[in-house]
Amino acid sequence: MIRYTHIILGLLMLTIFNCKSSKTVSGGQANYSLSTRQLIKENIKQAPDFKTLQSKLKITYNQKGNSQTHSVSFRAKKDEKLWISATFSVIRALVTPEKVSFYNKLDNTYFEGDFSYLSNLLGTELDFEKVQNLLLGEAIYNLNKEPYKASVLDSTYVLQPKKQRELFEIFFLLDPSYFKVKSQQISQPKEFKHLQIDYLTHQKVEKQTIPEKIRVIAVEANDEVAIDLEFKNVSLNEDLRFPFKIPSGFDKIEL
Repeated sequence: MIRYTHIILGLLMLTIFNCKSSKTVSGGQANYSLSTRQLIKENIKQAPDFKTLQSKLKITYNQKGNSQTHSVSFRAKKDEKLWISATFSVIRALVTPEKVSFYNKLDNTYFEGDFSYLSNLLGTELDFEKVQNLLLGEAIYNLNKEPYKASVLDSTYVLQPKKQRELFEIFFLLDPSYFKVKSQQISQPKEFKHLQIDYLTHQKVEKQTIPEKIRVIAVEANDEVAIDLEFKNVSLNEDLRFPFKIPSGFDKIEL
């Protein structure tokens, strides 16, 4: 059986936002003439800007023929914390730049630790900044920190480092009409690992372009995990609380 805590923790990396009053972005005229530097500049200009966000999130999790769907509450304070709470607060999780924490009232357990578990779950090294970038539909690696090259494949811009890393390869696919990331792909051929995050549609929320629906596929050898996300009732820049306190008497677990 798929562990419910796995689903909740998976959300912390893969959360994208939806809004009932938003409109799907159709994009303008495609522009294939930009230089790599111009393309990166246009992508960065599209990054969403907010202080806080909250939404209801529906997630469908598939692994080895098993499928589960759950709804949770999600809140974020940009650059500071990510918070998830299941129905009746039976499971609650909090991610900060320092650590990952969650507790589970179903079995009276809790976890506090670094990002190793989240990294192992998706097969690539993560920290708070990378997790937050995934949440916002932004490239998980800073595109200004190393030289990139751009090409066009099947009417889509492809960005990749001029020199790929020794242990893994990175590709970012950008829409040529509004320059948002359509797909992020990280492969570790020697480890038989592949992470692909597809931003299926984007939308306008308070004049900002953000992802609407995503699909995440994490592959390790012959094991594959697929996650589909749908976010509803988003609100931005409200005063939010992020209550989190591990109940007394709970047992700490190692992951």
